[in-house]
Amino acid sequence: MSISDSFHQWLAELNQRMEGARKIGVSDLKKRAEDVGDFLAKYVDPRTPEQALLKEMWEVADEQEQQAIANCMFKLAERVGSGVR
Repeated sequence: MSISDSFHQWLAELNQRMEGARKIGVSDLKKRAEDVGDFLAKYVDPRTPEQALLKEMWEVADEQEQQAIANCMFKLAERVGSGVR
């Protein structure tokens, strides 16, 4: 997944990926989101202030807090996917 300069666009892309994964039967999306969060925090430089904040939050969070962050990101992406800003 490419990281967009626009946080809103990035959330829309995340929503598209989530929908695609659901269509092919990926049931453990939230666990996958945690894996992606780990990867992004380690290897991807944030391009927006929002992405930088997420990276910092992810790095200081324990596992339970990372699950909460991933859940919130899913909710934000679903909101963007449904057309709500």
